[in-house]
Amino acid sequence: MVFDFETCNLNLVSKDNKPWQLAFMIYEGDKLIESNDYFIHWDDLKMSDGARKVTGFKDSVYKKKAKPAEKILDHFEKYLYDDDYIKLGHNIFGFDIYIHNIYRKLLGRKTDYSYLKKCIDTLSIAKAIAKDIKINEDDDLLSWQFKLNSIYERGLRLNLGACCKNYDVELDTTKLHDALYDIQKNYQVFRKMLWKIEI
Repeated sequence: MVFDFETCNLNLVSKDNKPWQLAFMIYEGDKLIESNDYFIHWDDLKMSDGARKVTGFKDSVYKKKAKPAEKILDHFEKYLYDDDYIKLGHNIFGFDIYIHNIYRKLLGRKTDYSYLKKCIDTLSIAKAIAKDIKINEDDDLLSWQFKLNSIYERGLRLNLGACCKNYDVELDTTKLHDALYDIQKNYQVFRKMLWKIEI
């Protein structure tokens, strides 16, 4: 499962930073099994000007497409908490897992990060490839990725757009920060990463 959230701002602890778009796709190898692009209904969405600009958020589109928050979360979590699925995203350890937790709290659900053991963050993997850091047999994949996620170096540009360029994945930069487009490109990047590193 490849997933991505779009949100009201970048705050990772505020309940005002509601996720308003969630896209997730289910793949088996190169075969797309299921594709979902949800706009999540909230009565009191407070979008920052920056988020509006970056994501191209339009109130009219949101109001037309938004669906009940609980129904969307139930569908998403059917896969998220199923250990038969690997969960994949770009910078999910730095952003999306915390947004998912905000989502749960908004609906009165308890924090539950039990799915992390089956996650792969392509930002962490991109850092490992760029810096030639291999995973050892005795390394825990989750801990290894979190360590990589914490690496920040000037000039080390590995956002999704940069990764598309690095791995020759065709990209329309005007579509970045649309959750569905991002996960489509992210999966293409990931499939090429597998030729560069063994995880």
